[in-house]
Amino acid sequence: MERNHQLLQADHSKPRLLKEKFFMGVVVFFSVLTISPIILIIYKLIEKGIKQINFDFLFHSTPDSFEAMTAVAAGEHIPGGIANGITGTLLMVLMAAIIAIPIGLIAGIYLYDNPRKKLANLVRDVADILQGVPSIVLGLISYLWIVRYVTHGFSALAGSVSLSIMMLPMIVRSTEETLKMIPGTIKEAALALGVPYHKVILRVLIPTAFSGLMTGILLGISRVIGETAPLMLTALGSNAINWDASKPTSAIPLLIWEFYNNPNMVDMIWSSSLLLMGIVLLFNLVSKQVAAKRK
Repeated sequence: MERNHQLLQADHSKPRLLKEKFFMGVVVFFSVLTISPIILIIYKLIEKGIKQINFDFLFHSTPDSFEAMTAVAAGEHIPGGIANGITGTLLMVLMAAIIAIPIGLIAGIYLYDNPRKKLANLVRDVADILQGVPSIVLGLISYLWIVRYVTHGFSALAGSVSLSIMMLPMIVRSTEETLKMIPGTIKEAALALGVPYHKVILRVLIPTAFSGLMTGILLGISRVIGETAPLMLTALGSNAINWDASKPTSAIPLLIWEFYNNPNMVDMIWSSSLLLMGIVLLFNLVSKQVAAKRK
């Protein structure tokens, strides 16, 4: 009797196991189908870009078109590199972070403390809208504000302003959501001890939420580091290494666009794209590690 019951139960479980295997196979198939373009893109970048990456590529400025044409005709590596783009990217991203991080943290703390006020709702709505605004529009705004009336010309400062506007929504919203995750008892305990409110924010809330805040900042930086459109209207580009924020400056995305318009610089496109992808990947991995520590 018991054996018959076991056999009957086994007969009923077979269709369920077959269905489970079938749907698991479907999920695996579509998962592989989804990530295969990414894998192919990474493979193509590494295959075509690694041969041009060397010491000169990282520490020398962009060569002119004649030098590149001569090297390509001789079957040699293109001389020079993208040091002017690397330094320009570092300069503009650093200045953008200096502008966006304090403003974003203050705005996020305000939204956390005053969630129902009209001004808080307005700030939240503006931040959400900014996340969906095309980057070229933000570049145009920076052109009208900074290029025309502040620096009176293209500059790294104008480029950093456009990048900082793009970073702000991510920092503001991540700050608000991270602070919401902190138990209210921590804040109440600090206030019960007589700690001034500004010290509660600086010495209790921010250190407690540090990992989450840093994750939002790193994601904001990784978002803007590969932008080209706003920099075309603000930083313009330069063939020389420049640390002066008031002068035109190049960036890795700008160089990729310039190489694209020059048939002799095709190899530089792949190498620059590979380096940029590596930088963005590094920022994303660091942000994931920080988020994992927070959990």
